[in-house]
Amino acid sequence: MVFNSSVEESTPKLQAQPNNRDAEESVLGAILINPEAFYEVSQYLRAEDFYYHKNKCVWEAFTSLNAKNTPIDPITVKDELERNDQLVEIGGIGYLAELSNKVPNSLHAETYAKRVEEAATRRNMIAAAEKIASQAYSDDLELSTAIENSEKAIFSVSDRLTSKDVRPINQVLDDYSQAVYERRALGLDFMGIPTGFTDLDKMLSGLQKSDLMIIAGRPGQGKTSFMLSLAKNIALDAKKHVVIFSMEMSNEQLTQRLISQHAGIDSNRLRVANLDDHEWNKFDESVQTYRKANIHLDDTPALTPTQIRAKCRRLHQEHPIDLILIDYLQLMSTERRIDNRVQEVSLISRNLKILARELDVPVMAAAQLSRAVMQRADKKPMLSDLRESGSLEQDADIVMFIYRPEDASSSEDKNQDQQDEQAVQKRPENDAVHTQILVSKHRNGPTGSVDLLFWKNQARFVNAAFRERDLNE
Repeated sequence: MVFNSSVEESTPKLQAQPNNRDAEESVLGAILINPEAFYEVSQYLRAEDFYYHKNKCVWEAFTSLNAKNTPIDPITVKDELERNDQLVEIGGIGYLAELSNKVPNSLHAETYAKRVEEAATRRNMIAAAEKIASQAYSDDLELSTAIENSEKAIFSVSDRLTSKDVRPINQVLDDYSQAVYERRALGLDFMGIPTGFTDLDKMLSGLQKSDLMIIAGRPGQGKTSFMLSLAKNIALDAKKHVVIFSMEMSNEQLTQRLISQHAGIDSNRLRVANLDDHEWNKFDESVQTYRKANIHLDDTPALTPTQIRAKCRRLHQEHPIDLILIDYLQLMSTERRIDNRVQEVSLISRNLKILARELDVPVMAAAQLSRAVMQRADKKPMLSDLRESGSLEQDADIVMFIYRPEDASSSEDKNQDQQDEQAVQKRPENDAVHTQILVSKHRNGPTGSVDLLFWKNQARFVNAAFRERDLNE
């Protein structure tokens, strides 16, 4: 007897998956009593959320009737179930009467629905865990692919919980007016994240949440330097959290440029550690300053939008992200093979916009310009010059170009990439180059140009010390 008892205790019992029969029956009964309740709960409740098959059949009948603009009541539901040969399967008209008598009124329909959704989410968690285990056991699957698929399985569970409901304008107005009053109380001229570039902030009102921004230029014009200058200003001065994905430069190279910018040290001499005593002091000071900065670096090559999304969501849960920088867009890839590169870049840009909206943070990606810009007399870039542009113009909220007025007078050359690089190299290292940021698309504001100065030896952009003036003054 003792032996048999120990065997029974050690035998694992199968545990039913999470479900809530009472909640399922109660939400269906509430809708049968008051069909208007269907509109409240159908925003987030789906047929697959019902664990019991007969309850799923009833919900599908509700959905079908609503799609046909047919009133939901016991008679119409019975007829719909009969058409689908499901009435006998659920227990006949008696089960519908039982559901109607389940609750006295429909006041708590939303509460019942939330409990059904919670149980469904827990079942989805179990399914994701089983999928992850299956991926881990599969020796034929690349480890990186298994990890990526596992992350997708996890995030698909939480996707529904982060979905937004329709909001009345009164609620939106409350949030908006509060932000405006806070801006007035703080004496701010704009509502976004300050870039550290005075004129650019005036034009853009700072960097706005959920915006996708493109900064484009020819090789050697300072796209990476501009983004790193932005990261330095926002992380150190505004005390914001910045994430940088670089598919062109290593983390060590990015760090070297950041140190060079902050310390004002020539980046070439910093690279070979050829510094004088005063510069060593500035180097140590900059290192200590960046230790406290909220900057994350990732130099994984050929990242996909899904990988960036997974990394950002993980970081965002630990510490809210304020800005995502990607260098650069044309070096990204997609999960599936697309022979048409224009379509692939379009898919990437679309996913970056979704990332900006989902996390509610500004996303800036660098992009290359086509060679067509160098075939024009003024060399001033236009939206059509975006290489493999596809839907970049459509998806981006802001498109900016890096432009040097002096390039307009440069001579033609067979290899324009080499010409751009040589033009920069010929300048004295300590000379600041007059550069313009051309805001050619601004979905929610003005377009125009902003003057900046670029120090190549420090890979640094700063505010220009001059403004355009009327020569007749």
